[in-house]
Amino acid sequence: MSGVGVLDKAVVILAACVDGASLAELVERTKLPRATAHRLAQALEIHRMLVRDTQGRWRPGPRLGELANAAPDVLLTAAEPLLAALRDATGESAQLYLRRADERICVAAAERASGLRDTVPVGSVLPMVAGSAAQILLAWEPPEAVMPLLPRSKFTGRTLAEVRRRGWAQSVAEREAGVASVSAPIRDRTGRVIAAISISGPIERLGRRPGERHAMAVVRAGQRLSGL
Repeated sequence: MSGVGVLDKAVVILAACVDGASLAELVERTKLPRATAHRLAQALEIHRMLVRDTQGRWRPGPRLGELANAAPDVLLTAAEPLLAALRDATGESAQLYLRRADERICVAAAERASGLRDTVPVGSVLPMVAGSAAQILLAWEPPEAVMPLLPRSKFTGRTLAEVRRRGWAQSVAEREAGVASVSAPIRDRTGRVIAAISISGPIERLGRRPGERHAMAVVRAGQRLSGL
């Protein structure tokens, strides 16, 4: 908390409305007095930071996206040269993934200039049920965020426990036949995993245990992008 009471309460309310919240749910989640929660939610609505859906529940408003889009993305700016360096060090294509609900999005990439490669264009939307980047983005999530996906996943809860233990993930033909990958976490200043950095390429070049060759390089790249 910042110590600025009204600001701290407003941030708590915004966080409580991420998945939608009625006034009763807002009071329950924030532990604020009903009148205070209602007054601040209405004020945030006036500033378009909250909006009401068809059921009358508050949700994040368009002003939040406008402010976010106006700010430079520090992570993406820092990632570009590091992805290129990781590609050059490993000889494989490198990518940066963010999670969006039950999907992951490639937001930056550095591709091999020639030869057999795994091409993942920026903007590609991939499932959260296969691939080493998906394992990274799920491994540190709470059980309630992971359990609904496991029945459809190519990996298991035991796989995710191993990822947490060693700090990196690998996959072989999980997302796509003939493709292997290695991924590591990128964390914010609190230690929360916010993204995954990966390399990927053909199994015939990366082998059946790609982490043995490339995990440390990928982990170091993730560490350099963490805490920005």
